[in-house]
Amino acid sequence: MHESLLTIPINEVFEPKCGCPICRMRDTLEQHSVEYIMGAAMMEPDVRIETNKAGFCKEHFEQMRNCKNRLSLALMLQSHLQELQKNVFDDKKLFETTDGKNRRTTEKVSKVTNDCFVCNKIEWGMTRLLDNLFDLYKNEREFRELFEQQELICLPHYKMLMKKSEADMDKSCRHGFQSDCTELVKKYLDELEKDVSHYCKMYDYRNTGKDADWGNSKDSIERAIKFLTTR
Repeated sequence: MHESLLTIPINEVFEPKCGCPICRMRDTLEQHSVEYIMGAAMMEPDVRIETNKAGFCKEHFEQMRNCKNRLSLALMLQSHLQELQKNVFDDKKLFETTDGKNRRTTEKVSKVTNDCFVCNKIEWGMTRLLDNLFDLYKNEREFRELFEQQELICLPHYKMLMKKSEADMDKSCRHGFQSDCTELVKKYLDELEKDVSHYCKMYDYRNTGKDADWGNSKDSIERAIKFLTTR
């Protein structure tokens, strides 16, 4: 398979053939983004301007909090809070509704609470990687075979792939790609339903002996949640 700087990151996440490759792609981008913002980038003025305005979602705040450099997080929080003071809650007559200031402030708060610097970086990176994925699928037979050999595509990323391929993928290979995606989802869904059903049956009093065979069902709850939510 032909490799370049554009295709190597995609091939790397598809090689393991375990779990959802789009989740691995997202996780890789997420890890790099968190490490980037918690490292030297934290002191770059352009980056701080972005983080001050966007902030972070709860999930990425937690990932940053688990990093060793808590001072970096504290400094970003300090300037983000100051940004809120200056550009959102900066008017003494803020809550007087006669001139619509209360409504405008609510709109500003809504924008901040629905934004996240890391989520934005992941979305930007995913868009470009998926474009490259589509090109690989179209042009490389080996990659199409590798795609078909994946264990699964999780439900949210199935939706993402179907929607983006409908809009951005070459018509000559779109049907084959969407069929492969659907087959991966259906195959895994059938296996997962059997495992969860088997897990439930194991709590029947007739199946509670020490020699009871749980098969692949013991982690089926966790696998089902990840399949349904990507997490």
